[in-house]
Amino acid sequence: MDLRAEKLNLLEWLAGLNDPKILKEFIILKKSREMHWWDEISKEEQLAIDEGLDQLNRGEGIPHEQVMKEIREKFKL
Repeated sequence: MDLRAEKLNLLEWLAGLNDPKILKEFIILKKSREMHWWDEISKEEQLAIDEGLDQLNRGEGIPHEQVMKEIREKFKL
């Protein structure tokens, strides 16, 4: 049986499943296989994001409107 047929067979079986324990096992399996974007970026990117959030928490952020105005002026948009 090809992969597509196996998936459809599994989906049909899962759709009719009423056992909460087995469903919970599938949910746990699914979550264990999901990669969070944070884990996919480099340590340097993580540190830069953390520093940016710290700056925002200290009130050092620049309003979106101001950033957009500067971008429009810089690139003559």
